Amino acid sequence: MADAEKSGSDWQDLLRMAHGTPMVIERVRMPEKGVAVEGSFTLPELARLSLEDQVFVTAFVRSHGSIKEMEQIFGVSYPTIKGRLNRISGQLQFVETNPTPGRAEVLERLKNGEISAEQAIKELEALK
Repeated sequence: MADAEKSGSDWQDLLRMAHGTPMVIERVRMPEKGVAVEGSFTLPELARLSLEDQVFVTAFVRSHGSIKEMEQIFGVSYPTIKGRLNRISGQLQFVETNPTPGRAEVLERLKNGEISAEQAIKELEALK
């Protein structure tokens, strides 16, 4: 069995044992780099989903978001797929990839000379 397959199998076994209870990872090791990091790490949101939901999300991504294809893969109706997507999306937080800067951020950029006073005034006025 290839290392990637064994790692995937180990992960699936761990998810089954946990039965959805929270997990904390305390050691991360990259054997090919000879590096290990110890601490307290929470799992990314997608890794906290049940194994079945992870399979569902993977199928959704592989089908390029085609609900019609998902209906065929899982043999269920459109409302069932939509319901499951809604349930899963309710477990995930939306991550803002381009958040509006806050007042402190604008002032910090001004202090560091990254923006002019005029630009800072415009940005601060826009925050009102």
